[in-house]
Parts: sequence; structure tokens; C-alpha cells
Amino acid sequence: MGAPDGRRTAADGSLRPDRSSPTFERDVQRMFATIADRYDTFNHLATFGLDLLWRPRAVWGLERAAHGDCRRILDVGCGTGALARLLARHFSKAEVVGVDFTSAMVRRASGLLARGAASPRFAVASVAHLPFAAGSFDLATSAFVARNLPDLRGAFAELRRVLRPAGTLLTLEVSEPSSPLVRSVFHAHFDGAVPLLGRAFGREGPYRYLPESLRSFPGRERVVATLADAGFPRTRVVPMSLGIVTAYLSGASEAAGPQA
Repeated sequence: MGAPDGRRTAADGSLRPDRSSPTFERDVQRMFATIADRYDTFNHLATFGLDLLWRPRAVWGLERAAHGDCRRILDVGCGTGALARLLARHFSKAEVVGVDFTSAMVRRASGLLARGAASPRFAVASVAHLPFAAGSFDLATSAFVARNLPDLRGAFAELRRVLRPAGTLLTLEVSEPSSPLVRSVFHAHFDGAVPLLGRAFGREGPYRYLPESLRSFPGRERVVATLADAGFPRTRVVPMSLGIVTAYLSGASEAAGPQA
């Protein structure tokens, strides 16, 4: 179904971004603005709570990848700030900055900060054009962002720019399971049940878009190749939950990169 301006919408009228559209990036931004207030609740329900495990496990994995003192950390596409808050607690002496190109998400992230706890700071910015000097950070992270980027290599290259020479990048993303059985169960849920749950939340469009975004996202080998082309020569691939999510731990130099 199409909106009057040509954008795709779901049966309930909610926006459903189309990667082939020239307005794709702006539509993704608008889509996330409409679901910011229910984003965390929906994800907990749709993943049966597994999303509460994926981010902590990825942060624990950074122990092997992040070398030396980690003083400044950048979380891009921070959403409601779940990963940024974890990083602030785990790396309690580091300055953590979370950025997202959707202002509604940044407001939500700022509103969820606990008083007296290790607190990141949040700002509106796009990973395509980060407002930071080259070599500003020791660690950069993103969680469930890469599938939404129109230029994956360009985003990785921009993250490489703001990392110091021996910096580390963590990319956490939904992935295609290798097992045919797991893959069939995963798609039955992701392609069928998740959009229906989205309809119950009054936002079917965004959750029709999610399985489409996975189909258009490259496989693990191509992601690793894209990372290498963008300046991350070594990447350790860590599948989680039978391969439905993958953590990519990438080094910005041969000498400092994660061990395969």
C-alpha cells in the first residue's frame, strides 16, 4: 500500500521504509521517531527477552578486543541508550557518548538515565557524518543499526575515521542462521509473528520493514569484507543464540585487531 507522497505504508497506515526509494534514509528516521516510546517494550516481547542478553554478552566480548585504557567510547545509532548505559557501567572510567539521528530516540535515552549512576551523554548525529575529530575514540559500537544504513561501507569508514589507530569497533546485528531448521523457525517468527505483534502495537509498518531489512543485509563474509575495505583489516565473528544475532569485533589496525 502506498501513501499519497509515494511512500509505502502498512494496512494500519504506519510508514514502511523502502530501500529503493530516494527518501529511504529520511523514512527510516521518521519510522524510528514513531516507535521511540514503545521501542524497548516491543523488542523485549518480540525477542522473548533475548535482547536483554545480547548487548551484555557483546560488551563482555570486548574484554578480548579492546586493548589498553578505554577512555572515550562512541555508541552510534544509540536508540534509547541501552548499549551506551551498559558501556558506561562496564567502562566506569570512560566517557561514553551516544548519538542517534532520531531526536525522539535521543530524548528517550536522556530520560532513562538514572541519577547517580555512570551516565553517558547523548546527542543527535548521523553515522554518515559524525561531528567528531579524527582519532577521538578508543572504542566505537553499534547495536542493530547496520541493517538500516544506506551506505554500509561509508558508515564503517566514518567510524574508522573517528577511532584512534589501535581502536576497536563492535557491530551487533541480526543475522541469518546457518542451520536450515533454526532458519525456518526464525523466519516463521521474524517474518510472520513480529509484524502481527507490531499491528497489535498500532505500528505494523516498521515491523514489516524489519524482515525486509534482513533480506537486504549482506551475509557475515560480506560484512567482514566490507569492514576490511573500510579500514578494519581484522574482524572476529561471534554468532549468538544459534546464529540469529552476530557480533563483529573489528580492529582498526593489524597489530591491534581482535584475534580470529
